[in-house]
Amino acid sequence: MSRQSRRHSAEATAVERQVTVGSLTLSSPVMTASGTAGYGSELSSYVDLSQVGAVVTKSIAPYEWAGNPAPRIHTVQAGMINAVGLQGPGVEYWLQNELPKLQSTGASVVCSIWGRSIDDYASAARMLAAAPPEVIAVEVNLSCPNLEGRGSMFAHDAELSAEVIEATEVCNRPRWAKLSPNTDRLVEISEAVSTAGAEAVTLVNTLLGLVFDPDTARPVLGNGGGGVSGPTIHPIAVRAIADVRAALPDVPIVGVGGVVNGWGAAELMLAGAQAVQVGTATFANPAAITDIQDQLLAYASSRGLRSVSQLTSAGIAPL
Repeated sequence: MSRQSRRHSAEATAVERQVTVGSLTLSSPVMTASGTAGYGSELSSYVDLSQVGAVVTKSIAPYEWAGNPAPRIHTVQAGMINAVGLQGPGVEYWLQNELPKLQSTGASVVCSIWGRSIDDYASAARMLAAAPPEVIAVEVNLSCPNLEGRGSMFAHDAELSAEVIEATEVCNRPRWAKLSPNTDRLVEISEAVSTAGAEAVTLVNTLLGLVFDPDTARPVLGNGGGGVSGPTIHPIAVRAIADVRAALPDVPIVGVGGVVNGWGAAELMLAGAQAVQVGTATFANPAAITDIQDQLLAYASSRGLRSVSQLTSAGIAPL
């Protein structure tokens, strides 16, 4: 461990780490982000998963899903673009084969679900109703193509998003609605899903993008376009969180988008998030979540704060 890392770790121990998101108390404000840490214990060789806020799984449908054709991932300036297509083994397989490995690490688990219809979401939620208590919440990934005939994404339609949240109540645990930044209706949709029963909103998912190959003059991804993530979207995530916090001061927010260090996590909290998720950074450094957690707590200590939770919304008022 470097001298700087040891200093950050020492400073971090002086700050209360617990935060609340809706009805949940998390041991730390820093979690993995869906889609970047696998379904189970993949990061356990690099990170003590019991010491982070939660492990958020890759989004899972109520059935096995093959995903999109390759190539699926491509680097872009300050990030990456992907069109994996939500490949997954299905909720039942995950419960039987992947969750036990994750439980053995002592992690708190947030299971992310998706579907192509409201019935799909309801089915996935129903399968999780009897999940063990380590599954503390369900993140409902609304940034998915839909078959309901009202727009390209559930998260671009306030009424449809609310219907999905209502349908997933059968999971019998808190639900977080993961929303898309690719709409000017983000505040309206955040209010709709909160009213429908979501305890928190997760802001934000990837930005829609398209990249061409200079040799073939064709899209680099097999699916054509994809979702852009990484540091390049960070200011957009900060702005989205700030907008929702200003309009909906009582709605809990989980911030995500381009966090690569403790300051990036702090920015999301200063804008209004109660907790944060780390995603693309783990591809370059599988231990990034631990480093970012220590740096975030050290930053809070440097500001003279007793608890990291005091950072939430502090960006709109003097610390």
